[in-house]
Amino acid sequence: MKKDTIKLVCQNRKAYFDYFIDDVIEAGIVLTGPEVKSIRLGKVNINDGFARIQKGEVYLHNAHISPYPFTPLESFDPTRTRKLLLHRREIKRLIGKTEEKGYTLIPLKLYFRDQYVKVELGLAKGKKKYDKRETIRRRDEEREMQRQRKNRG
Repeated sequence: MKKDTIKLVCQNRKAYFDYFIDDVIEAGIVLTGPEVKSIRLGKVNINDGFARIQKGEVYLHNAHISPYPFTPLESFDPTRTRKLLLHRREIKRLIGKTEEKGYTLIPLKLYFRDQYVKVELGLAKGKKKYDKRETIRRRDEEREMQRQRKNRG
């Protein structure tokens, strides 16, 4: 049995600071050939990206994929809307969740699973300023505890 090989290309680390991530879903993404080549080079940024459900389909907005340098396409839009590939039941579940107050879909990771490009979407709820302060305080406490353990051992 063949094991899946996963190669992480891009990660939205700020999403874990700005949002509470309740659920994680893997989705395929519809791309053109030069976009895939550009992703292989790591020329992608998903930090400003978000996903939206329109007419029963999920689309990724504001994900920036730089043009592949060896392609003669003049009309290449790096932030175009890209369709995400999900099962119908997953989309129906997401519609129910995103209609709740405050929930949104945020791309967390972009990676290759075997030869296919996949996006990891997080069902997220925005944090308030005091929640962010709490996250910083907790992270600093954990760091301090690690230091103390290291110095003791």
